[in-house]
Amino acid sequence: MGKFEQKLAAMGVTLPEAPAPAANYVPYVVVGDMVYVSGQISKDDSGLIIGKLGDDMDTAAGAEAAKVCAINLLAQVKAACGGDLDRLVRVVKLGGFVNSTPDFLEQPQVINGASDFIGDALGDAGKHARAAVSAASLPFGVAVEIEGVFQIK
Repeated sequence: MGKFEQKLAAMGVTLPEAPAPAANYVPYVVVGDMVYVSGQISKDDSGLIIGKLGDDMDTAAGAEAAKVCAINLLAQVKAACGGDLDRLVRVVKLGGFVNSTPDFLEQPQVINGASDFIGDALGDAGKHARAAVSAASLPFGVAVEIEGVFQIK
């Protein structure tokens, strides 16, 4: 087990198998030393985390859903690296989409659930650029979807 997975284990997190795509696309594309990971939805072992922020889900629950997306992103990066997450050099950018009502204004705080988790798990390698935007709806009614760009060696 490499250093990143040891840190995750110390945080009580074991990466799942990389989720399969839900439509006609690939879960990630490797170009040179960059990995572009398709949007990962808020889905864990219990199933889909559904909800609309500003309606039936609060910001804290949305942040937890974003953390789940981040775990799924790291699972995809691990798969892209042939099972060796320590090939990860850094997280370059995350793009976060929050299923929210038109008057909900805390998209950044929701996506902080992913950013904070990645920062805690990866240290300096986890420092990234980011977008956090509202979406009128997301696939399957999930609360959050996050895509990412990662540099590997």
